[in-house]
Amino acid sequence: MISRAIISIALTVASSLSGMAVVWHSADSLPLLGKCVDNASTTLRYQRIPDSLESQVKRPDLFRLGKNSAGMAIRFRSNSPSIHARWKSVQKNYMNHMTPTGTRGLDLYILQNDSTWTFAQSARPDIYKATTETTILQNTNPEWREYMLYLSLYDGVDSLYIGTADGYKLEAPAVAMPSTLKPVIYYGTSLTQGGCANRPGMVHTNIMSRRLNREFVNLGFSGNGQLDLEIARLIAATPDPSLVVLDFVPNVTYEQVDTLMEPFIDIIKKAHPNIPILVIEDPDHPTKRFDTSVANRCAPRRVLLRQKFDTLSARYRNMYYREALGLTGDDYEHTVDGLHFTDIGFLRYSDALQPLIESILSSHNQ
Repeated sequence: MISRAIISIALTVASSLSGMAVVWHSADSLPLLGKCVDNASTTLRYQRIPDSLESQVKRPDLFRLGKNSAGMAIRFRSNSPSIHARWKSVQKNYMNHMTPTGTRGLDLYILQNDSTWTFAQSARPDIYKATTETTILQNTNPEWREYMLYLSLYDGVDSLYIGTADGYKLEAPAVAMPSTLKPVIYYGTSLTQGGCANRPGMVHTNIMSRRLNREFVNLGFSGNGQLDLEIARLIAATPDPSLVVLDFVPNVTYEQVDTLMEPFIDIIKKAHPNIPILVIEDPDHPTKRFDTSVANRCAPRRVLLRQKFDTLSARYRNMYYREALGLTGDDYEHTVDGLHFTDIGFLRYSDALQPLIESILSSHNQ
């Protein structure tokens, strides 16, 4: 049970939001989900990889993406009739195929009486400024509710304050949901990072986290899920994961599968010999049907992926493989641009992967 001690108020202002006085609470002391490294190792609290990797990784983009807050969420409870947010984006990022709400926004969920989470409202960012101050939820009955606030997928969060109506309280959560024991570590590409969900709660790692009541650590790096051994060491250093999911295929070349897949998994298995590892094929996207260069590149890479997996399965226990068939449906309506998922794609991906992940966790008593 998480302590219900009242979080100290960092700032109180008479805000113009909804014409009411708003009390601002720093989120720095609230429980944070989706981070596998110690806060002391990162300049920003809402940063997914440690500062030490900046000088180690070969591509600067990998470290920059590690400062994105994909998959992270703040947990709290409040009896306020309104919930507000004030946050500063690190990069003020913008993309032409993804909504600003998904890229730089926040996403609020409420725990229901049946222990399931329901979407409440999203916080849309000010696309012209780094700092946004907005009302997320208002005019609710002033009763205690458990909240989960998802952070931005394709930008970082420098600072975050949660606002309540003056005279009401904000506290640490009273229930430990999702469970932070034995998290699932999910490594991958732009799809894993959340491209191109309309809002943060719709990336599949967050969907499955809510459904399975399990913390998921999102290690998706757009265009940079290239089997960097530094990331394997980061996963290996994570204490007591329940499962490691490797969903990197769209970002790697044939040569990278050939030379890096085995040492990447060797590093993880050396640290966690009994932890199951799930390797996922690249999804069957619409582009593959018409672009012959994509098809010619993907087919041999997938054959090699399976060969490497079979070699590793002979070496290690608890290895699992998921073929692409059925991951995203059969109508090819799951992407925004022939590659990156819409919310439909993320829901289908979750529906396909959840039973397998659930089965693996159950069979290993995780």
